[in-house]
This record gives sequence, structure tokens and C-alpha cells, in this order.
Amino acid sequence: MTTIQSAPFPGSSRRDSDYGSLLAEVRAAGLLNRSVVKYLPRVTLIAVLAAAGGSALFWLGHSRWQLAVAAYSGLVLAQMAFLGHDAGHQQISSSRRRNDTFGTLLAALGVGLSYEWWVDKHNRHHRHPNQVGSDPDIERGVLAWTDEQAGRQRGVLRLVARHQAGLFFPLLLLEGWNLHLASIFALRRKDRHRMVEGVLLTAHVAVGLTVLLLVLSPLRALEFVAIQQSVLGLYIGVSFAPNHKGMPIIDAGTRLSFIQRQVLTSRNIAGGRCIAMLFGGLNYQIEHHLFPSMPSRNLARCQPIVQEFCAARSLPYTRTGLLQSYSLSLRSLARSH
Repeated sequence: MTTIQSAPFPGSSRRDSDYGSLLAEVRAAGLLNRSVVKYLPRVTLIAVLAAAGGSALFWLGHSRWQLAVAAYSGLVLAQMAFLGHDAGHQQISSSRRRNDTFGTLLAALGVGLSYEWWVDKHNRHHRHPNQVGSDPDIERGVLAWTDEQAGRQRGVLRLVARHQAGLFFPLLLLEGWNLHLASIFALRRKDRHRMVEGVLLTAHVAVGLTVLLLVLSPLRALEFVAIQQSVLGLYIGVSFAPNHKGMPIIDAGTRLSFIQRQVLTSRNIAGGRCIAMLFGGLNYQIEHHLFPSMPSRNLARCQPIVQEFCAARSLPYTRTGLLQSYSLSLRSLARSH
């Protein structure tokens, strides 16, 4: 596991001033312009995919093929989550209220997740990616992301730490359930927004179970939900993991410039339009971290600008294939025990 204990490149203040020139170039290219209309094709496609899944559910009836529909619905829910990610970063509309309203409906009612909890957690990750003590995505949990975390694991978690590279993908099958549980715990905070989310999350569960039980037996409905949520967790996990896992970990207290912090800890995934569609644009992770409010459809156009900027300043710019990114992530996990 590579750890950054001090700024590996001099001139942090100059790099932050350089960011102003990069920002000006990106803004002049119109890449930060937001448009609800330009998001309509993506929203429409996801709505059509969801409607197709619902139609297949009722058409197939009590059939084993419903398990394929369950897996399909998990993929569609993940695409909804990617769209909610864009709303959380204020990428869709110039109005924060419209972004948050759409994001709340999509996350809580559509996917069954707390939008407010996720946005808070994800913004903390963006401010300090891969920094110990600041990034919630590398906090010690079932998996240990640093040698120090691995040394503190006890009991079953100690055993998991020894084999976490091999267990990584199987554990992602539980990530959907983990997100749902975290959303429920987040509702304990009593404010107006959390109450609204609570109603929407309850409606998500009630409507979903009602529809399933109208078509399937209770046992088959349970199988459907288990497969759906497993696929949801796996899809989200394999989409987010390549972005930072296996990249340098920043020690707590280490000071880096904004540009260094974002570029050194992020990894882009090659693959063009197909990978971008599958991963909701998250394959352009460096550009996304430098410009979080940039609509995901513009990240591909921003990529050569940022890569040239980094090359001119001898700042490492990491871009790998998808399989290589997983290999690097697993090797990092294997070393952290």
C-alpha cells in the first residue's frame, strides 16, 4: 500500500493558482454548463428500462425466469443510483432545489437509499479522497484499507483481513444491504428532510413488496429481492472500486494542494463510450474529482484538457484498463494485512 506522508511535489500554492487557469479553460469550453434538457435522453432511457422490467415481471408470472428479471432490475436500480449521484453533485440543473428534489425522489423512492446521508458522506470523500481519518470510504470496517487498520481487526474481521483480496467481490454482494441499513440508521436524525425521506423509503419498500407479492409466492419474492439487491451492490461496488482503490493513501495531517489531492488518489478507466455508459461516467474519475459539478456527459471532452495540464506540470495522471484496475485494487487489499 503506497502511503503519502508529505507533499511529493513542490509548489503546492502555485498548483492551486494553476487550477484557476485550468478552471477558466474548462469553463470557456462550456463544459460546466448544466442543462435539464440534455439529461432527458438518459432519464427517459432509464425510465424505459424500468418499465420493461416491470412489464416482464407481470408477463412471466410465477416462473423461474423471474430470477433473471431480478438481476436485471438490480442493474436498473444501479443506473438510477448513478443518476442520483449526478443530482447530488448538482450536475443536472442550475437550481440546487431542483437537483435535490429529483435526487431525493430518485434515491429514496426509486432505489431505497437516503439521499441526504449519501450526499454528506460522498462530499466528505470528495474533499479528502483516500485520506486517513477524513475519507469515510476508507474507514475501518469489514475491510481494512491500511496496515494499521488491519492490525486492529479482531475475531472474524481479523480472519477476513487475511483473505480480504479473495473475499472482496463476494462481499460486494452485500453492499446493497449495507447501503439500505445505513440509510435507515440515518433517519434517526429528526428533521423535516429526514422525515420526508422516511416516508419515501417506506413507500419504496411497501410498493415494491406489494407488486412482487401480487405476482410471486412469498418464497419466490424473497429470492427476487435477494438477487436484486445482490446485483445492485455488486454493480455499484465494481463501478466505484476502480476509482481510488489501490491508489496512494494519504496519512492524516498530510497537506497537499487541491490538485495534488484529487489527481494523485484518482484513477481513470479506459474504454470510451461503452465503459462511460456502464459506469455512469465514473470512469473519468480524475476529471470528476477536479470538477464535481461538471455534467457527466462532458467528462470525456474534459479528459484531454486535464491530461495535458498534468503532463505540463509533471503531475502523475493514472489511466488503466478495467481489469488492470481491479488487479491493482486486489493487490492493495492483499498487502493490507
